[in-house]
Amino acid sequence: MRDSYIDIITIRRKVFAKIAQLAYEDVDLLLLNREIYDLLPGEQATYRESIFRERAVIGERLRMALGLNARTAAETGAVTEGIDIVDIDRLVYNRPLVEVIKIACEACPEKHMIVTDNCRKCLAHPCVNVCPKSAVSIGKHAAIIDQEKCIKCGKCVEACPYHSIVTTGRPCSEACGVNAIHSDYLNRAEIDDDKCVACGACITACPFGSIADKSQLYQLIRSIKRGEPVYAIVAPSFVSQFGPLAKPAQVFEAIRQLGFTDVIEVGMGADLTTLNEAVEFLHHVPGQKPFMGTSCCYSWKLMVQKNFTAQNDHISESSTPMIYSAQQLKARTPGAKVVFIGPCISKKLEALQDSVKDSVDFVITFEELMGMFVAREVEPSAMQPQRDPAEASATGRSYAYAGGVAAAVTSRIKELDPEREVRFESVEGLHDCVKLMRLAKAGQKNGMLLEGMACTGGCIGGPGTLVPLARAKKNIQAFAKESPFASPADNTHLAAADKPVL
Repeated sequence: MRDSYIDIITIRRKVFAKIAQLAYEDVDLLLLNREIYDLLPGEQATYRESIFRERAVIGERLRMALGLNARTAAETGAVTEGIDIVDIDRLVYNRPLVEVIKIACEACPEKHMIVTDNCRKCLAHPCVNVCPKSAVSIGKHAAIIDQEKCIKCGKCVEACPYHSIVTTGRPCSEACGVNAIHSDYLNRAEIDDDKCVACGACITACPFGSIADKSQLYQLIRSIKRGEPVYAIVAPSFVSQFGPLAKPAQVFEAIRQLGFTDVIEVGMGADLTTLNEAVEFLHHVPGQKPFMGTSCCYSWKLMVQKNFTAQNDHISESSTPMIYSAQQLKARTPGAKVVFIGPCISKKLEALQDSVKDSVDFVITFEELMGMFVAREVEPSAMQPQRDPAEASATGRSYAYAGGVAAAVTSRIKELDPEREVRFESVEGLHDCVKLMRLAKAGQKNGMLLEGMACTGGCIGGPGTLVPLARAKKNIQAFAKESPFASPADNTHLAAADKPVL
């Protein structure tokens, strides 16, 4: 979530804390309407024109946090409608994962050009001269743009010497790198699930908080309360997410205090991804594959799958760190349930896949985990841990930030084949991921290892994170240096049989 969107961040976190509280305290969900008034008391609205609309929106947020679909105004009935299906200890939600809360959407105008008061009505009027559709004319006081003729090319914006023409647009649409957002019949935002890759950029971009993802936070806690052995596997980007004073070992101990049987680093699975991708690259590039893309970011993989079908086979066949970690844990602990905790929304979608759902039972974000801490009044920095996390190598922990994956894989390639020269490129943000794949499709990235991260900054910039990028990266780099294993090949937590060889 954007650091400056403080009010939206506060609302989201209050909702997650409330859902966690309901689950831990066995509150009857038929009383959910009462909880809306607890979150939004009083007679006057704070953010919107009506307290009734605010409560309707918060009701939909609570329902989505329970795993239910968002409803339109025409569908909105009692907040408890269909609530009986959520009180289970397993997955409840399905696609679409990311939805627009229609009653919250303000129907922002789509992209168009506007002439501001800074227009000097100059003699040169380059805006008129460069317009290919004659959509710009000079009025009595300023230039005028005919929106019916305008094709949104932006040439007038570039030509104006006074910068008096600006481009305005819908924040959610502009944030989407795969053009998955359009307008419905009321000009409200609508997400095309066939195009959406669940990166969550639209969620963090919307200034009205009108887009949200579904959660299985409630079902996870119910599973814990039923006494089932639930293990947490935590993404490398967890470092510094829960306060500047909370050390990694304290965060793991705090998670155990929530009722988890134990906690391990997903960096261990990242080590397996590194080992496998290095061997795969040496075996297949450039002979069988002109280039190879990394596999850890699921939104990146989905983007390629949906938009670059012919190049889909060039993405690594290795499993993601989440999957490898879950498989390792379940192989050692039969009957265990596994929850992935990370910065990412698309991991929820990945866990729905038939090939994954038997390995990963739940997925929640750091933001949702914070809701659990708040509900149970657990302060990570106050914990007295018994041991430090030590399941991952330095390079496995570095998967958390952009460039870390490619650096880990190339480093391992060098260990296996010191004479091999490996060129690689790392990009962050879905728009740049698309640009990179267009170049790769055109043959301009042959022989290279390509790392794509859908979120700016990599995983540390995911929609479920809690702290600014710069602080997160610095602390993760420090944590990586503390690893007992310099290389994933040295990781003694991985069985020799699981480590691929050339």
